[in-house]
Amino acid sequence: MTKSEKPTIFRAEHETLKVTFLVFSGSSIMCVASAVDPLRAANRISGETLFDFKLVSVTGEAPVTTCGLPVAVSGRFDAAEPTDVLVVVAGFGTQNYATSALLAGLRRAARAARACGGVEAGTWLVARAGLLEGRSATTHWEDMEDFSAAFPGVDVRPDRYVIDGPVFTSGGASPTFDLMLHLVRTRLGMAVALDVASVFIYDQARAATDAQPLVSLGRLDGYDPRLAQAIRLMESHVDQPLTIDAVAKRAGVTARTLESIFRKSIGETPGAYYLRLRLSAARRLVVDTRIAMADIAGRTGFSSAAAFSRAFSRAFGEAPVRLRRG
Repeated sequence: MTKSEKPTIFRAEHETLKVTFLVFSGSSIMCVASAVDPLRAANRISGETLFDFKLVSVTGEAPVTTCGLPVAVSGRFDAAEPTDVLVVVAGFGTQNYATSALLAGLRRAARAARACGGVEAGTWLVARAGLLEGRSATTHWEDMEDFSAAFPGVDVRPDRYVIDGPVFTSGGASPTFDLMLHLVRTRLGMAVALDVASVFIYDQARAATDAQPLVSLGRLDGYDPRLAQAIRLMESHVDQPLTIDAVAKRAGVTARTLESIFRKSIGETPGAYYLRLRLSAARRLVVDTRIAMADIAGRTGFSSAAAFSRAFSRAFGEAPVRLRRG
């Protein structure tokens, strides 16, 4: 901690921590819940209001999440209102919210607070406000490459969540739950954190520094480690696909055995799954970004834009250009 930084919020304290969640339309309802509900549960379990939290929006109106559900807020974001922690929760469309007034408000609130953070695409707004310069941070894995290019002064890591001094960032809903459990554990102790996890029947199986996966395997990790290893190899080579023989060799099996494992567990061949994985990544780039089709083709392992367009059309029933036009 530098002399100018306030004491970390991630330490044993019994004083009430005031937390303001700034929620934007386009956020995931799961990200909002993962940020708020562990603190609510900690209050209930402890029998005290140790986390005094509230939700606000830029306009004071209820932001609408990606599933269409609105989030009730207590009012408009006021950068001058005292808070210990400011958490920015955002998803799709963050570029539309990054006004000079908002960014100035984020900087003002962050200077007065003990800590500030970004959840999923909220990291973009925190970075645009200049609050991540010279620090380590993470964001959702889909945005990692573009985020790194946009903010060269940030040490972008593929971790689930990152805490760097008074600033914290998380990559999505599950990492945010882990982050909030970490906050509860460091402030109130392991017993309370375990009770909070038990409320949600939640097993924390990942560390903060674990890399975010493209494919969340869930309990597949426990069924056949060779399947999990093969999928991890595929997702780490989306831009330069490996041959199925190479995937099998690195997973320690023959190509025939790998095909049998995939058919039994997933119901398709390794090659078909690998292609679907690459095309799913491509579809997200087509829908959610303005990246040129030739660049998307390169990022997802196709030899040309034409080859990419043909494969995309077969998989999704329309060309990527037409899908983007809407």
